[in-house]
Amino acid sequence: MKIYGDAQSGNCYKIKLLTSILNIKHEWIELDILAKQTHTADFLQKNPNGKIPLLELDDGRCLSESNAILNYLSQDTVLAGSDGFNQAKILQWQFFEQYSHEPYIAVARFIAKYLGLPDDKKDEFKSKQAGGHKALGVMEAQLKTSDYLAGNTLSIADISLYGYTHVAHEGGFDLAHYPAIQKWIKRIQSHELYVAMA
Repeated sequence: MKIYGDAQSGNCYKIKLLTSILNIKHEWIELDILAKQTHTADFLQKNPNGKIPLLELDDGRCLSESNAILNYLSQDTVLAGSDGFNQAKILQWQFFEQYSHEPYIAVARFIAKYLGLPDDKKDEFKSKQAGGHKALGVMEAQLKTSDYLAGNTLSIADISLYGYTHVAHEGGFDLAHYPAIQKWIKRIQSHELYVAMA
């Protein structure tokens, strides 16, 4: 299988981390989003939305959206949940990540890290801070009661949220205020098959 991605993107890194933990063999194809490599005719045939990550299976079928890819690749593994309710809790956190976390923390990081915090983006950057801290507060509250987000074992819920949370400082979010999140980050990083973001 092939995975198209940007190694410094949190959404793409989620897939890289999962494939490492589950030892999934694949070919990584690095794309530069700023150079519009996701908007070539060839790539748009694979994903008309023009976004990464993108999973291309051996038979040519393609799957986009990071959390959909995580769910597909983790099927029938311990990371996918222990029962129906646990699986639903994992999905709950993945929806939270896409609607309440990523639009603030990932966007602020993109403006600062990828764009260099230009003057015409500073107001947008500042506008993302309150929503990002709200999301971190929700995570902090959960991680005070359990080792991982959907219970006491690592799941794809954690991988989904870890992608951008562990680099949230690059978007202006000081994690010093979130001790439970800091312990959770160290817990994930201590996994024997952990791989760091490029």
